[in-house]
Amino acid sequence: MSDERIARVHRKTGETDVEIELNLDGDGSYAVETGISFFDHMLESFARHGLFDLRIQARGDLEVDTHHTVEDVGITLGQAVRQALGDAAGIRRYGSQLLPMAEAKVEVALDVSNRAYLVYQVKLANDRIGGFDATLTEDFLYAFCQNAGIDLHVELRYGKSPHHVVEAVFKGLARALRVAVERDPRVKGLPTVKGKL
Repeated sequence: MSDERIARVHRKTGETDVEIELNLDGDGSYAVETGISFFDHMLESFARHGLFDLRIQARGDLEVDTHHTVEDVGITLGQAVRQALGDAAGIRRYGSQLLPMAEAKVEVALDVSNRAYLVYQVKLANDRIGGFDATLTEDFLYAFCQNAGIDLHVELRYGKSPHHVVEAVFKGLARALRVAVERDPRVKGLPTVKGKL
């Protein structure tokens, strides 16, 4: 089992060019630049609350739409998590967080199982957060968990402000993932009876 859980992933398409460096055992330092200010803020919160060191440099066709950039960052970040985990030996595997943010409360639960799935039960009265389309949060999470191999469940218990709700989603994801990927000194090998995640 390697002590270093660091990944570097570069994804380049006709629509985007994304470079990510991730350290699962960091201190929450970050340098994020996607060209989408609110999205940058969410990714910075993800790094800080997950205690992941995260560097993201993304260039995309923002003149067309922000969708390609948000989705491709999700794909690349998911690949980085999967790569950094290696064989995932010794991890706790499961994590959950019930997170309040002003008038909103969001529950995030996940299983680092290598069987990707997303349940996203978040309905917002208003989909705009400044210039950011809040519905892209689901697209980001779908791309992320498909590529990270994570079974992810996100439920909005209540809340009105789309800003608070989406921020609670990202912080909840960070804190749940932080627990799930932590190494448990009592776990020997993989946390499964199947012999492989």
